[in-house]
Amino acid sequence: MTTPNSTPASTGFRLALVDYIRAQANPPDKLSHQARLYHLATQIGTSLPHDDDVLFAAAWLHDLGVFVGHRPEDLAALVKWDHVVYVLDRAPGLLAAFGFPREKTPGVLEAIRTHQPADDPQTVEGVILRDADILEQLGAAGILRTVSKVGRDTRFRTFADALRVLERNLDTLPGKLRLAPSRALAEPHKAVLRAFLEQAQAEAGVIAW
Repeated sequence: MTTPNSTPASTGFRLALVDYIRAQANPPDKLSHQARLYHLATQIGTSLPHDDDVLFAAAWLHDLGVFVGHRPEDLAALVKWDHVVYVLDRAPGLLAAFGFPREKTPGVLEAIRTHQPADDPQTVEGVILRDADILEQLGAAGILRTVSKVGRDTRFRTFADALRVLERNLDTLPGKLRLAPSRALAEPHKAVLRAFLEQAQAEAGVIAW
């Protein structure tokens, strides 16, 4: 089955790519982010002309460098680690092995290169992917992804660390969304996150999280 701006010849790579990411995703809970991200991206891009092959490949490959086995284990090296540079280096060879159309590879690399909130994407696929990744840091998904890092990520020693990040996300990320469909999708995400933070504050009492 083809999707907008894809061809029967180019869709065969998808199963191979998903299987690869499923095997590499460690911790295993990181796998679900890729599927949710692509789903959000397709919702955002419904009315926008874009290449769905590029969007699919970028969504599934963009976080390869954060998986255990791909990122450094040494803490000092991990602090300096740039997972985007790692993916940009690995992606062309992987995509070629999966049968991805070579002429579309630059579009995938560009979308991955600019997928973070601080970036300034110049392609439609890049804008869609960045907006989708911002949405993934809000709402229920954002809460689960952030709280799950407590105790296993050096940035999150306590629940208070997670709450501070979630508060910052709510304050700063919605304003970075570029597209109207993204801003509409963000409203229920923001409401869930705001309610969670308010309840967490109410339950903390005099004991810090």
